[in-house]
This record gives sequence, C-alpha cells and structure tokens, in this order.
Amino acid sequence: MSYVIMVTKHKKKIASYKDTLDYLYSQLPMFQKTGVIASKIDLRKIISLCNWLKNPQKQLVTIHIAGTNGKGSISHFLAAILSMHGLKVGLYTSPHYKDFRERIKIDGKLVSKSFVKKFVHRYRTEYTDKTKPSFFELTVAMAFEAFRQEHCDIAIIETGLGGKLDSTNIIEPVLSIISNISFDHQQFLGNTLKKIATAKAGIIKNNTPVIIGEYQKEVWPVFEHTAKKKNAKIYRADRLIKLDPANTSVNVTRRTENYKLKFDWLAEYQLKNLRTSLASIHLLDKILKNFDYDPKKVRTKLPAQLQAWSYMGRMQVLQSRPKVVIDSAHNVAGIMEWKKMIDREKYNQLHIVIGVVKDKDLSKILTYLPINAKYYFVQAKIPRALKKETLQESASSYNLHGKCYKSVAIGLSAAKRSASDKDLISVIGSIFVLAEIV
Repeated sequence: MSYVIMVTKHKKKIASYKDTLDYLYSQLPMFQKTGVIASKIDLRKIISLCNWLKNPQKQLVTIHIAGTNGKGSISHFLAAILSMHGLKVGLYTSPHYKDFRERIKIDGKLVSKSFVKKFVHRYRTEYTDKTKPSFFELTVAMAFEAFRQEHCDIAIIETGLGGKLDSTNIIEPVLSIISNISFDHQQFLGNTLKKIATAKAGIIKNNTPVIIGEYQKEVWPVFEHTAKKKNAKIYRADRLIKLDPANTSVNVTRRTENYKLKFDWLAEYQLKNLRTSLASIHLLDKILKNFDYDPKKVRTKLPAQLQAWSYMGRMQVLQSRPKVVIDSAHNVAGIMEWKKMIDREKYNQLHIVIGVVKDKDLSKILTYLPINAKYYFVQAKIPRALKKETLQESASSYNLHGKCYKSVAIGLSAAKRSASDKDLISVIGSIFVLAEIV
C-alpha cells in the first residue's frame, strides 16, 4: 500500500492595521522621528522598490512639487481644483498630522486601511532586496501603487525634502513646480540659498515646463540655468497671476482672460501659494486633454473642496474665545509669514505655545518671535523633538520667557486658562506639535 502525503504551505497571516503601523514606525528608518539617521544619499532603494512593483509611477500622469515652504498648500490647492473639474486625483504629501493615511489620498479620501495592510504584507513576504528601504521610500512606492490601482487621472507628488535625491524624483511629470527657497534642512541641502536651490532644481526634467512660485533674485539664475540645460520652459508665477493682498484676491489679466478671484477666508501668505497653483492650472489647461478649466468653480467651490481634502495646519482657527490659531511655521520664512499675520490680529495679550525639532537653527527662528508674548514651551512625543527645557533656555537669551509643560495638550490648556476672551493663542513649530492637538 502506498500513501500520498499532502503538504499544505500556509501563507503568513496579514497583520492588523495597528501591527502594520507598528512595523512601519519601528522597523523602518524614519526621518520625521529620528532625523539624519534615516537619511539616504541616492535613489537606488526607491528604484529597486518600484522595479519590484513593475514601476507603477510610469503608468501615472504626475505633477511634481518641491520648495522650502508652501509645497503642501500648493499640492492641496491643485488637488482641490483638479478634483472639482471631474478628474480623479491622487495626492501624496508628507508628513502626516494624525493618521498615516493622510499621506496618500484619492479624491480627498484617505487610502484604505486594507490597502496599507496588504501592501506592507506583500512587501514583507515578497520583497527580496536585502537593503532595507526607509519609511519614506516605502510610503512613496505605496502611493505610486495606490494611484495606479485606482486609475487616477493625475497624481500630485510632493517631495519630502530637497529634490534631486528625493525618493519622489523618479517620476516623469507633465509639470514641475518649485514654491520658494529658504533655509531649512541645511545638513542635507547645503548652507547657502544657491546650494538649496540647486538641490530643489533637481526636479526639473527634460522638455518639461517648470513654474517658480516666488521670484528670488539670488536663486533665479540657478533655476534658469537648470531649465536651459534641460530644455525646459520656465515660468514665473508672478508674471502669470497678480496678487492684491489688500483685498485678499488674485487677478488674472491676459489676452484671453480677465477676472478676479476673491478669498476672504484665506490667510494672506497663502495667496502666494494660490497664485502658484492658479499659474500651474493655466499651464495644465493646455497640457491635459481631459481638463477644461472654469474659474467660476474655483471662486465658489474651493473652500469646500479644501475641507474635503482635510487641509489643515495653516493659520487654522481652533476656537474663537479666546481665539486659538495653529500654524506649522517651523523655519525662518515660515515664522516671518506667521508673524505678519499675527501682527494684523487684534488682541490684548499674545500667548505662544511652541515646540521644535532638534535640527532647526534656533538662533534664526527665535530672532523673529515677539518679546511681549507669553511662552509655553512644549515637546512633541517623537525622538527627534528638541527638549522643551533646551528650547526654554535658548529662548530666554532672546528675552522670550515662559514655562515648560509636560505635553503639547497641557501647554495649550495652560494658555487657555491664562488667556482672557480678548487674548490670542497661537501654536507653532513642528507639525508633530500641531498633530497632538488637532
């Protein structure tokens, strides 16, 4: 008598969503939490990942956005405008505030937990390259695959930091956008504006138009030189769209168009980002076959569309009495724009809840903070956060005084208890600080 022995190979069970996130956060190097230890110097890992996925990014129509400040806002403006015109839009941004899935949105909705679980399970069981990718590299590949599977008409891809060696820089976009250049992440990008601009200019592709959001005399030649070398047409947003800050509006006056869009609800500094977005839309109107731009839709539907895309953290009002405003200002340029807005507010006393990460140049940031404010020094719950006591000590040398608090929430509660109804409370600094209270 003979016997046939059946061997059943059991597949590894897909982890729960919580366990999946635990793996992503604990097993993969993550710059937002640990800083330089998670950095990389080339694109080999993301190329390997995308080769494994059969290069989903090559099946997408994309827009690529880089810059020091404003790229997240521009990304959301574009996503909202394109979506309201009937396109299926994928949006990849970073970092997230509360939910990991904020990084990957399709038509304003977060990518499903099921997709994240299955993707990470597939990576853990099938990916054979022994060189472990970073958290950012894996999430970029995940976004490309999500947008491919959902057959997005267009995908808006925001760089993490830099440009040339950013993991997102393996796409071939129909349009590149660079918002502006300021000092941030000098340890990676260089200690001069020209060096930083050179890194950002790395997203400019052959024969692909590029829009520069803010004209800056010092760095314009860098962009102009790169565009010429790449045979890429280069545009200045301020020459396509005019601003009227006094009336919180943008003006379009061209041979074929003449209209004004007014946005009372928009923070003034965001008008520059909106200008860049609308300048981009005018080019996309010519580039995309399935897109027919209607400015009336922007005027009437943009606020609701931005809300649908969960746009947050930019001069966002949490309550009115006392008024609590949060803003993700975390570098010199961001702090300067935040201060302009704060100076226009009417209040009796200003209360500032602030927390930053270790790699920021405190001397430059603290210089622009108001001396007459009451400070509440806090520390986000991430390894990369600067100790609140260190921040307090540094701030005191700039005559910025206040107490330390055990958490962001406790610091904000203390500010609310101290403030009268006519005072103003603002929470600024790291996005991870804002994430603990939104």
